[in-house]
Amino acid sequence: MQPIDPLSLRLFLTVVDAGTIAAAAQREHIAAAAVSRRISEIETLFGVPLLRRTNKGVEPTEAGERLAALAHRALHQFDDIAIQMRDFASGTSGIVRIAANISSIVQFLPRDIQSFAARHPNVRIVLEEKPSAQVVRAVADNAADIGVFTSVPHGYAIHAMPYRTDNLVLAAPPEHALARVQSLAFADALDEEFVALPADTAISQCLTRAANELGRSVRVRIQVSSYDAQCLMIEAGLGLGVMPEAVAKQHALAVVALTDAWAARELLIGVRSLDALLEACRKLVAHLTDV
Repeated sequence: MQPIDPLSLRLFLTVVDAGTIAAAAQREHIAAAAVSRRISEIETLFGVPLLRRTNKGVEPTEAGERLAALAHRALHQFDDIAIQMRDFASGTSGIVRIAANISSIVQFLPRDIQSFAARHPNVRIVLEEKPSAQVVRAVADNAADIGVFTSVPHGYAIHAMPYRTDNLVLAAPPEHALARVQSLAFADALDEEFVALPADTAISQCLTRAANELGRSVRVRIQVSSYDAQCLMIEAGLGLGVMPEAVAKQHALAVVALTDAWAARELLIGVRSLDALLEACRKLVAHLTDV
């Protein structure tokens, strides 16, 4: 099989994002026929249709969705090569790749990275949000230099260090009956419906384990992909939610303390090996562990 052209991959991703070949061509400043030809060449190369036509334009097939995910990863690596070479040529000290879970990103990392960047302006930081289990895997697979994640069983050989602690709370609409309760055990809320995060997040896994230990299950009414969406759905009265206390207090929600031991969580910093880290990575790890 002949190698695929990175430009063709970029054009394919633009078409998927824009929804039409014409819009993608306009965005990339090339003829629509040229874009269409590139897509046809990729489909011929792989022997599968990548796009299906709809009354609104085009959308990826199942194979197209898979290619889009792979293309994002491959093009990121291409861009990373160019960035690193350009940074070396211009005297930039280095690039640090961080994979972090959403809890650390919304609560702690922005302030901590900002203070590090003020001291080390020539260090470029690439931050990617992932569930905790995927953060650990990214570090183990060398897809990230540093991982920030909730302490979860994982089985990977990485070096972990304490970073921060946070408390999980029950968030409820202000008019809900439980809004008047100061604290309770998670078991006392299991008759309620919940607005949940994806099943692979540390919080969802924790709630599932806690419910299973009680011989119960979590009644998920709606699943969302972010804390902001979760808070909005709770505010709309679609259920209760469990989230870090600092997140819940940023919204118009009633905050109920959870008395369960697992509600007090430890956030960790993980690396493959401290000795193998580049200097810029080592400095950032030292900064994060010091804060």
